[in-house]
Amino acid sequence: MLFITLLVISAILLTIYKFFIKDRHYWKKRNIPEVQGITWKFITGKKSLAEIHKEIYNSYPEDDNIGLYNGPKPALIIKNLENIQAVLLGDFQSFFNRGINTNQNDKLADSVLFMEDYERWRIVRYKISPVFTMKKLKNMFYIMERCARDFIDFIENNQEAMSKPFNALYTYTTASITASVFGIDANTENTMDSPFIDMASKATAPSFITNLKFSLASTFPKLFKLLKLKFFGDQESYFINIVKQVLKERRRDNDKRHDFIDTCIELQNEGVMQNVATGYQLIPSDELMAAQAFFFFIAGSDTSAHSMLFVLLELSGNPEILKRLHKEIDDVFEKCNEKITVDDIEELKYMDMVINEAFRKYPTIGTIQRKCTKTTTLPVGEVKIEKDVQIIIPTYAIHRDEKYYPNPDLFDPERFSPKNISNIPKYGYLPFGEGNRICIGARFARLQIKVGLAWLLRRYTLKEQVYEPKCFEPSFFALRDTGARIDLIPRKA
Repeated sequence: MLFITLLVISAILLTIYKFFIKDRHYWKKRNIPEVQGITWKFITGKKSLAEIHKEIYNSYPEDDNIGLYNGPKPALIIKNLENIQAVLLGDFQSFFNRGINTNQNDKLADSVLFMEDYERWRIVRYKISPVFTMKKLKNMFYIMERCARDFIDFIENNQEAMSKPFNALYTYTTASITASVFGIDANTENTMDSPFIDMASKATAPSFITNLKFSLASTFPKLFKLLKLKFFGDQESYFINIVKQVLKERRRDNDKRHDFIDTCIELQNEGVMQNVATGYQLIPSDELMAAQAFFFFIAGSDTSAHSMLFVLLELSGNPEILKRLHKEIDDVFEKCNEKITVDDIEELKYMDMVINEAFRKYPTIGTIQRKCTKTTTLPVGEVKIEKDVQIIIPTYAIHRDEKYYPNPDLFDPERFSPKNISNIPKYGYLPFGEGNRICIGARFARLQIKVGLAWLLRRYTLKEQVYEPKCFEPSFFALRDTGARIDLIPRKA
């Protein structure tokens, strides 16, 4: 039945493309160059949407704006950094919406990542944000550090971890998120034995069906709602029931573990969430808390695993950089006798530079989308943006623009040295987005990646190789290359 439904949807998309989009010239009438057929090219192609946007970006070097269509909807790629700042921060009220509609019965999509109701999003974000303060992360660090050490044991005792490095990294990121959300049980022998790995993988892996759903939610929201499609319907009952059960047990035991469930219980104990200024109220139900917990897996498992993979791939091709990073890690580990704290991890300044450069070359989110909620004007060029027009910020293209990053394909951590970091253009570096809807879990992700890489590179080095991907996997948002290989070599004691 689902397959037939998808075939019908595909037929509708093709019909719309042939008879409605082909002869439409919304942007040409406004003297803006336009490109057609992007949605169909992505759905039927083998490239990520970010790569397609980059090709368009590079094809119009003299233009600040390029028009295209998300299905029948006009969309605009913007290149000028001042206009990007306006969209993400200055005129946020006009662009707070991601333009990806969900159905009300898709309970796990009701998170800060997908919420499009401004008042609902604002109050949940305000209440959830304290989870990611440095103070909270310090309390949570024992969980991450335990997971990183267990990860090393997992690699040493699992041959598949060597042959399928992305799967191993994904096991680490998913397991550490599981532990950070639900805590670590005293009887847990190895935190890598997470029951959520398959669930998270199925929820985040791109596929024709997944990409079609995101495209429909973005371009044909009425059709998406009419068909009652869900992004996470397969995971809904399983995950919500587990969260309900854990909340019930923790309320009974009054067991504080400095994890996300602690925060959920605190919010529920406070009662109805309310915005005093507007009077808006929201009940912190178990379902709402489950959606925020699920957000960890959706936003963090795949992206962090790929960020770690891209770091390791670039280190494999840059032995001098790897040698310098090894020395920094060894110095820190030996000074603290391998009893790592947050402060020790913060001492890894060169690792920060390496990770930042990996984020630049392979941004976790390759393209950012926003929908205009009220007619406004971009400051540079005074381009009028009408209500419902979608704005596309081509992060991957900007990060590879030689105007901002000389020799952009070169992996050069020195771009982010204390001496050079001031050269990074404002709003020209967007690995976690920017402005009011910057990724809420950015601090968590960085700490998770750093402690995982620190322990891994303390124990292993890498076989030298050059990483030159022809293209990435066809993902709606991210840059992914799950088949990329690295060869870990145990370091001599």
